[in-house]
Amino acid sequence: MNVLLLLGAGACLACESRASESGGADDITAVSSRTARDYVRTRLANKSYAPESYTFGEGGAWPGSMKDLSIERLNFQGVARTIAGPLASQNYLPSQNLHNTKLLIMVYWGATIGTESPSDSVAYQNLQAHQAPSTPPITPPPTTQGIRAGAGPQGGGAAEVALKNSQQDDSSSEMATVAAVEMRREQADIRTAELLGFDSALAEATGAQFSAFKLRRDDLIAEIEESRYFVVLMAYDFQALWKEKKHRLLWETRLSIRQRHHALDADLPAMAQYASRFFGQDSHGLVHEAVPLGRVDIGDVKTFGEVPDK
Repeated sequence: MNVLLLLGAGACLACESRASESGGADDITAVSSRTARDYVRTRLANKSYAPESYTFGEGGAWPGSMKDLSIERLNFQGVARTIAGPLASQNYLPSQNLHNTKLLIMVYWGATIGTESPSDSVAYQNLQAHQAPSTPPITPPPTTQGIRAGAGPQGGGAAEVALKNSQQDDSSSEMATVAAVEMRREQADIRTAELLGFDSALAEATGAQFSAFKLRRDDLIAEIEESRYFVVLMAYDFQALWKEKKHRLLWETRLSIRQRHHALDADLPAMAQYASRFFGQDSHGLVHEAVPLGRVDIGDVKTFGEVPDK
């Protein structure tokens, strides 16, 4: 496991907004944060949180479905350096002493892959074409052979029946294909929702198809099915992991933004600064807020190197 010790400084968010460049409505960061039941931060007399020491661990990058320079430009140290300032604003401080380190914060970053809607699939389009109403063809006069074959007033000769059966078979096959595509899409949506922290909000909005919750669910699905940049922080009990090999998750924070009009390396500082209020806290569900994505200045961060596994 790649563990990095950092000494971080504070971060300053400039008020330079990119809303005019990206359309404004896209500058919305989604954050979901959860804590273990027994994880509670101590407040000092001045109402600030008591400092907690941490070290970073590299979870890895998810490159998405296509080449993305904004992800390729970010390595583990770059992401850790960007996150260190917002963590410091909540009194999470990098540690130089493993024996006193409280948290191991695993860092994951990358992009999700947008989900194809069944209506975009070839099978769905073929199905629609078969089911679309069309002008019925002019029925030709029955031939003597057709009469002998038992064709009725509807023109139901053997060849026509065979053609209809063939069309029904094609339609059934395409319906089965569309159903399979829909099932794969729903499964992909569930996995993406869990990765981004949309799962609890989606569960609350599911099952109420004839109320305002349906609109909420549709909005969530639309977000999930768009490609999104994300960062996930998972804070483990460092001492339990280092000494006892026990994975005890204390808190996690998941933040994301639409990939369209954005670049993860440029937008991560502002996203992290906004999400920092939820570090080590329960957000009580999914939180959306428009964030002015401008320049964020991070103070110098010194690297003390990697810590070998015990």
